[in-house]
Amino acid sequence: MIWLTWRQYRVQAVVALAALAVAAAALLITGLQMRDTYDSTVGGCGSDCEAAKNAFVTQYNVLSYFATSLLIAVPGLMGIFWGAPLIARELETGTHRLIWNQSISRTRWLAVKLAAVGLVALAVTGLLSALVTWWASPLDQVNSDRFTPLVFDGRGLVPLAYAAFAFTAGAAAGLVIRRTVPAMAATLVLFVAVQILVPYVIRPHFMTPERTEVALSSLGGQEGEQEWSAQQVMLSGDGEGAQVTVGLMKAGTWVTSGAAPVRDAEGQEARGAEGCALREIDPMGCFAASDLHVEVAYQPADRYWAFQWIETGLFLALSGLLAGFCAWWLRRRTT
Repeated sequence: MIWLTWRQYRVQAVVALAALAVAAAALLITGLQMRDTYDSTVGGCGSDCEAAKNAFVTQYNVLSYFATSLLIAVPGLMGIFWGAPLIARELETGTHRLIWNQSISRTRWLAVKLAAVGLVALAVTGLLSALVTWWASPLDQVNSDRFTPLVFDGRGLVPLAYAAFAFTAGAAAGLVIRRTVPAMAATLVLFVAVQILVPYVIRPHFMTPERTEVALSSLGGQEGEQEWSAQQVMLSGDGEGAQVTVGLMKAGTWVTSGAAPVRDAEGQEARGAEGCALREIDPMGCFAASDLHVEVAYQPADRYWAFQWIETGLFLALSGLLAGFCAWWLRRRTT
């Protein structure tokens, strides 16, 4: 059964390994070049590093986007082109009847196909994830944005869990729909929906965010420093009813509360001149001389790997449930 599965998927496996070899060579070459550039510019920039950091990020920003996007796309492609046809093609062509009439049980047939092809998919994704994480580490150190959805999804452990989920979701779709192309389309829709839903709806609730009050007079830290700084300052309304809302950021920290209204020392929302909100007033200059503050909820930088493990466990659990569903559905089929 293992040999048969290998013969059915040997072309896909060889193509995937060849593509991985090409990607690995490109990542190794450019990664070593990136480290040389980092050491010669950012590493020895002295006290004023902002220009050097901006130039470094600009130089490798496009490559970083493509490397991260590739790693995010690979699990989905595994589900679409490996998972969805895994069972659907057998059911569509009727070859499953020949196998089921042999000495091999349906459960063993399914288990071998899921394990053999799924392990190759996980191995390819895992190697690519390790390469991209290593490659992007200088950029991640400069940007301090590992909680950003695009970056988080393309680093560390979670791509392996995404691959396992996409593959088993594709297999389940093929088993239920019994047609290869519709199963591939369903897998694509499901994978994209989950990739949008999890970062913005589910991930923020993995752990209870910490909350703090940040004095506006303390703002001004630069990106990369361990200080709060203003990411955006917005003015709404006119006259004494006008209000300023401030969005904060801190290197490596994930701010989950968004822009917040300024508040006075008693915690009440401050408006008009009292809240630095009149149009003739420079808000940042006014902040420096005020006792205003904003309330912010955030996930600290040191929770990054905890979030990685939580999300990995979530998707691996979903993968296990989907594999169990496939086994249950297959046993209840009569043809």
